[in-house]
Amino acid sequence: MIISIVPRLPPSVDGVGDYALSLACQIRLDFGIETHFLVCDPTWLGSGQVEGFHVSKISRRSAKILFSHLAQIYRESSVLLHYVGYGYADRGCPLWLIDGLKAWREQYLQANLVTMFHEIAASGPVWTSAFWLSALQRSLVKQLLNISNHFVTSKQLYAETLQDILGSIREHHKAEKLTTVLPVFSSVGELENILPLADRPRTLVVFGGLNRRLRVYQHCQMGLIQICEKLSIEKIIDIGPTKGLSICSVEHVPVDVLGIRSSSEISQILSSSFAGFLDYSINYLGKSSIFASYCAHGMLPIIGRDQGLEDDGLRKQFHYWFLPSAPHDIDISTAQKIATNAHIWYQSHNLSTQAKAYCHLLTE
Repeated sequence: MIISIVPRLPPSVDGVGDYALSLACQIRLDFGIETHFLVCDPTWLGSGQVEGFHVSKISRRSAKILFSHLAQIYRESSVLLHYVGYGYADRGCPLWLIDGLKAWREQYLQANLVTMFHEIAASGPVWTSAFWLSALQRSLVKQLLNISNHFVTSKQLYAETLQDILGSIREHHKAEKLTTVLPVFSSVGELENILPLADRPRTLVVFGGLNRRLRVYQHCQMGLIQICEKLSIEKIIDIGPTKGLSICSVEHVPVDVLGIRSSSEISQILSSSFAGFLDYSINYLGKSSIFASYCAHGMLPIIGRDQGLEDDGLRKQFHYWFLPSAPHDIDISTAQKIATNAHIWYQSHNLSTQAKAYCHLLTE
């Protein structure tokens, strides 16, 4: 059995929880290994079972309570910690979590702890709390690295940062502990049989959280209009929370606002859509589940923001159409090549591949 520590699970809207649950489902499907979730948000309102998995919830965020839960559940199980500082503490410094894990490791020396670093440390201007707490956040990461047997992250840049921090702990750890890099998988499923773009209706999807979608319409509107003209887009499909969103068309292209839909519904929409538009820094695409969803469904991914450098094996105009540096027209042949390249890139770290990688780390 695997004990999976998470901030929250469905029905809460939480990307880390969705990631952890999808991974647990795939590990159970492929390897027959069950997961017991430990939810670390005392206000979480879910039930004691999610997707057939047992779920425990701490009553208060304290090291003592965390230790008590782990000691009660632990039966020579491996522990998978999904770490994002702000998921466990308002200011991103969950000292209680680290102290509880350290106490548990001291008692169970042979236990296997795998940490997935969804984030490392925040940064920001000098007048923000992120700036002043960054050093403490990195210190907690350092302590986690010290007690973890293995660690995973979604970005090569994060992996390099973790190796730098790790090198300052003990010199010999550099050879013993290496970071596994796995860009995130699609949060709404994957397709085996991909429909060619030429056989799809000319629809473009804008999918994700409310703020990101608002930025598409507010800050990328000219690019959105241009791409709709170049690709002869007939309709834009908007998927996600709608509070505060008021839009019915972009230029002369109608926008069908669908609101929040189930994963299966979203997957069906993506599988028959031509392109997906995203406002995201290109050096963070590897940790975007929305970008992963576009790639997994064989769509043409379109990025509208002129920010960041290429990273994680992704290249402009090869794995995605990058509007700020796009030369001129894009035809169906070019669009299909990019969509195919994006899908091939995704297959190297799809959900089954990741389940196998995690299972290896958790059971060795």
